[in-house]
Amino acid sequence: MVRVIRFMLIGTLNALITVLIVWLMMDKLGCNYIATNIIAYVIAQINNFFWSKYWVFSSRTGKLHREVPLFLIAFGCAYCAQFLALLVMVEIFNLNEYLAQFLGLFIYGAVNYMMNKKITFLIDN
Repeated sequence: MVRVIRFMLIGTLNALITVLIVWLMMDKLGCNYIATNIIAYVIAQINNFFWSKYWVFSSRTGKLHREVPLFLIAFGCAYCAQFLALLVMVEIFNLNEYLAQFLGLFIYGAVNYMMNKKITFLIDN
């Protein structure tokens, strides 16, 4: 349960980073929602990797050569799931782009947590 709470705290931090970047890029710079989404998630994931490795999953194995590629795969899968959901919400259901970005965070978080727990950092419980 402690791991889930830690993940939620870091997820909240990452969500704040993502929301800040989305707001800056879309509202202040007038960027497209797709480019904004990609950039925001990549930046948040740099932060996420270190917090996940050293605090959420407490992986101090020193196996960066194994964990980084697996983390990137987990990121890719989670990102694809949220990005497809984003496109469906905006393009098919005409949902507000900001709301769709926000809802995508939950899809991303669920996929990311399970993949990092079971694959990247090999946590059984």
